[in-house]
Amino acid sequence: MSQTTRPLSPTDNWPEVEAACRRILGEKICQFIDEVKKDPRPESHLIAVLHRVQAEFGYLGASQLDAVAQLMQIPAAKVSGVATFYHYFRLQPRGRFVVNICFGTACYVKGADRVAERFMNELGIQLGETSKDGMFTVEGCRCLGMCALAPVITVNGEVWAQITADKVPSILEQYLRRTKGS
Repeated sequence: MSQTTRPLSPTDNWPEVEAACRRILGEKICQFIDEVKKDPRPESHLIAVLHRVQAEFGYLGASQLDAVAQLMQIPAAKVSGVATFYHYFRLQPRGRFVVNICFGTACYVKGADRVAERFMNELGIQLGETSKDGMFTVEGCRCLGMCALAPVITVNGEVWAQITADKVPSILEQYLRRTKGS
């Protein structure tokens, strides 16, 4: 008998594990997992499952990754390996405001590196990290397609053009003020 079809012994706790995993992931994601498990190769849907988990929670936390591994019966190391291999997946929550700094050629030549350095210094973080207060995540991107306005950043999709390092503190302050009004 395979491990998944053997009779339950008094020490087996699969029903409790399954219920906990379903609570962690929620009904919509669990329904999707149930559907993909009907496929002869359900592990081939792992990336699609992880995309849905990230869309729901904003990132892939350790408890979500473990729940996916349990419900899909895929080794946790494989699930974690896929999540860390692909750049699209985030393993940490993002801040309320996501700052994207363009590092395309025009932006870089006009000082994007100094702008990024100032953001990192002001917030006490590195690129790809979130400030301790959970307000700001600073990321870099290859090109925002606004080279004539270089250097350019976006904050939650809002475009800021011709940014200098000296403008960074006032930009951060404007977004902090927005949180006080909401």
